[in-house]
Amino acid sequence: MTLRVAVVGSGPAGSSAAEILVKAGIETYLFERKLDNAKPCGGAIPLCMVEEFDLPPEIIDRRVRKMKMISPSNLEVDINIEKENEYIGMCRREILDGFLRDRAAKLGAQIINGVVYKLNIRDNGNKPYVLDYTDLSEGGPEGVQKSLEVDMVIGADGANSRIAKDIEAGDYNYAIAFQERIRIPDDKMKFYEDRAEMYLGDDVSPDFYAWVFPKYDHVAVGTGTMRPNKARIKDLQAGIRARAAEKLRGGKIIKVEAHPIPEHPRPVRVRGRVALVGDAAGTVTKSSGEGIYFAAKSGRMCAEAIVEFSEGGQRVPTEANLKVYLQRWDKKYGLTYKVLDILQTVFYRSDATREAFVEMCADRDVQKMTFDSYLYKTVVPANPLVQLKVTAKTLGSLLRGSALAP
Repeated sequence: MTLRVAVVGSGPAGSSAAEILVKAGIETYLFERKLDNAKPCGGAIPLCMVEEFDLPPEIIDRRVRKMKMISPSNLEVDINIEKENEYIGMCRREILDGFLRDRAAKLGAQIINGVVYKLNIRDNGNKPYVLDYTDLSEGGPEGVQKSLEVDMVIGADGANSRIAKDIEAGDYNYAIAFQERIRIPDDKMKFYEDRAEMYLGDDVSPDFYAWVFPKYDHVAVGTGTMRPNKARIKDLQAGIRARAAEKLRGGKIIKVEAHPIPEHPRPVRVRGRVALVGDAAGTVTKSSGEGIYFAAKSGRMCAEAIVEFSEGGQRVPTEANLKVYLQRWDKKYGLTYKVLDILQTVFYRSDATREAFVEMCADRDVQKMTFDSYLYKTVVPANPLVQLKVTAKTLGSLLRGSALAP
């Protein structure tokens, strides 16, 4: 037999999973509703993703080596990456996602331009699961109704995952991201050539931050907030436009985007022979809102577990086998998620604590530790004296912020 796996969703998570599966000789079907999809996203990726996922230079629009953090009172802290060969990559999702999907297809993944509307699960041994879907490549705008039998399913279909609903994976809290792509005059674009900005303040986000990130020929200007504040999202977007008004003067909006972003893992990420990855699983980090690398990594780790326990595609892995992917994931990244959750809870709760956070980021040792952990996704041990200094700096900033907070 040859194992058959359906991957629903061809973003970084789905395409990265499909690539691993087809390389192992597994029959892989990769579903995508919209092949030219441009997901609303800041588009920042760490340096380790460029290397680990073998991304070519043309995928990277901008190499950011300067980050400006701006507090509620407009205190500005410049954070620079000092090593010449290090940078934060800025991408457009339609370019990045298209590249990863095309690479999986060239390796042998069968791309299906369609919408999966039902996953029929049979809990009876190793009998196939049935995916009911609309094939959008046939039959005009309405498409053609079809079904596909597979042995396993990977749900990589985002925060509103159909697969998650069908396996009763439970709900999770989510944030709303709103973003405008703005083409600004060349002289103003020069300022953002290798610079990104993060704005903090209740006027731009009561529980997150707003951003101006450079892309190929425009800047992405956006904000995010948790679901209880979603009615404020347009006012918050107006807030970041106002804060960055002088730098954006003369700009023209070329695209408006909005999308939900998960804020913690789903209660269930594996059920039967179905696994969730990426936004469907809830892999976005708190505090930084980073999702691209962790989505791609979760898809890859899930597929690697399938390849391992299928013995090269010759047997059907069990639910227990699939859960090994989760065990490995939680062991590798669990602490990262907990730390970032604490940072968001502590420093994003008032404008006073946000001021303290920006103040803390002015410290060079804090900057180095932050960039090392972000760029390479590893916790780099600091000299004990440096670690003590950073801890004292953090506590001092926090205490000052707490004293000023209501």
